[in-house]
Amino acid sequence: MPRVAVDVLLKREILDPQGRAVEEALPGLGYEGVHEVRVGKHLELVVEAEGEELAARVDAMCQGFLTNPVIESYRWRVIDESERADA
Repeated sequence: MPRVAVDVLLKREILDPQGRAVEEALPGLGYEGVHEVRVGKHLELVVEAEGEELAARVDAMCQGFLTNPVIESYRWRVIDESERADA
């Protein structure tokens, strides 16, 4: 069964106060030259589906529950074991 990673961010036209706070804090911590920081969420799911069914199910979950499509965008991909967040 494939493991799917879903990354969710606020849409570009939506103000991201968390991203702004991180961007403003980085120079004070010695990290210069970082711009346009966006903070979002990362989810990992094991889905019992393959191919077109997998794509349809993940898109349906993202659009219907995992994101707010009015203010958030998402991207998903199938990941291998080396990419797992808990690896």
